Amino acid sequence: MASGHYAPHDCTCPRCALFSHWEIRLSYDREDGINIKEEIYTIPVMDGFHEDCECPFCAMRRKLETDTVSFVLSPSYMEEDVRGETNALGFCHHHMDQLYSQANALGLALMLHSHLREQEKELFSLLEKQDSSKPVKKVFRKKDADSPSDPIEAYRQNFINSCYICKRIDQVFERMMTAFFMLWEKNAEFHQTVDACKGFCINHFLMLYERAASHLKPKDCNGFRTLLIEKERENLKRVEDELEWFTLKFDYRYQDQPWKNSRDALPRTILKVNGQFVDKSSSRANP
Repeated sequence: MASGHYAPHDCTCPRCALFSHWEIRLSYDREDGINIKEEIYTIPVMDGFHEDCECPFCAMRRKLETDTVSFVLSPSYMEEDVRGETNALGFCHHHMDQLYSQANALGLALMLHSHLREQEKELFSLLEKQDSSKPVKKVFRKKDADSPSDPIEAYRQNFINSCYICKRIDQVFERMMTAFFMLWEKNAEFHQTVDACKGFCINHFLMLYERAASHLKPKDCNGFRTLLIEKERENLKRVEDELEWFTLKFDYRYQDQPWKNSRDALPRTILKVNGQFVDKSSSRANP
């Protein structure tokens, strides 16, 4: 009988501090004495399913985002490879707001200084390659053009749409999704854990439905999708009913009726529909 135990990373450098929670080393001691070590992401998946919320994957992503923002402003910004990526990618508006609110002016200033210097170099190098001797031609742009042919527009699109934190989150989140299906295949108890959750936001429900085909065998995929649909239908209906009761409580005819489980139905519905956590306290106003 195989026995498993968790062993921490050997490396304690600042860069590994973020991923010490996400990347764990699982050791199996098999009967034949072979020791197998795998890098997996099952612990944050299990933590997400133990959260009391409308979508475990939203909880995982929120925790991952919080840890990634903290990681970026840790001493990691002094590491050459991290600085190289932040120089090239920069940050989106959303994550720039989060970084600015972290009260680490020096760390953010150091990153932005090298990022700005890198972008100045790239931008003016690109402009110098433009032939200013030729007359400017009027360009008709397609509104839905995914890959602009104009190098200046291509640079602009890349500049405004790239983000180091978004990229890092997406990479780790994909591994968590893979870990979910690994648990589903190999851990029967995990089925009970999933069954006990409150379903998923619509986005992550559709992700699970679509990814199942590439992670599970056809027979297992069909069974998983059937259970997934039943779970989602049940919980969407539950949230719908709770939100309806929330609205009825603003009708004077229902003022003396109990709130039931609807007092925070609005923020929970926002999470279900938008995959977005909002402050629950703002929806607890008395009608």
